[in-house]
Amino acid sequence: MGQISVTFNETTYNLACKDGEEERLARLADYVNMKASSLAGQVGHLTESRLLLMTAILIADELDEARTETGSEPEMETPAMEVALDKATKRIEDLARSLETGAAE
Repeated sequence: MGQISVTFNETTYNLACKDGEEERLARLADYVNMKASSLAGQVGHLTESRLLLMTAILIADELDEARTETGSEPEMETPAMEVALDKATKRIEDLARSLETGAAE
């Protein structure tokens, strides 16, 4: 099992991941942190949970815009897209659990 350290809102968290997924998870975490930093710079101080929620909404908005541009509406998704979305959802849930566990330590 792989493990990496990521930073979100100036706090470092240790996250577990599948072997070989370290680089990808680090890249995704960097993107989330960059979005959060940009948001915090625009609106000022937010609690970490509110910052995480607003960052997730911004990223979801990007995904929605990308779907709209490609003409892919959720009800028209292919089974492969549904599988990919299920996998992404599980990864997000695992990441959220890891962040909660890391914050409790």
